[in-house]
Amino acid sequence: MKIICPDCKKTAHLEDDFSFVRCSYCSLDLTYGEYVKYIAYKDARYSDILSDYKNNR
Repeated sequence: MKIICPDCKKTAHLEDDFSFVRCSYCSLDLTYGEYVKYIAYKDARYSDILSDYKNNR
């Protein structure tokens, strides 16, 4: 699945099983859990995602 890279804003790839997020442009390589945390801390608009993610683990 194609998503927007939080670092370079280009197209990154989210694995079909939601295991990894990788960007070939800036070398971003995170697990999905790390990606969710990264997004939540980087952009306050997404802080509720981190809360939901922690509650569902």
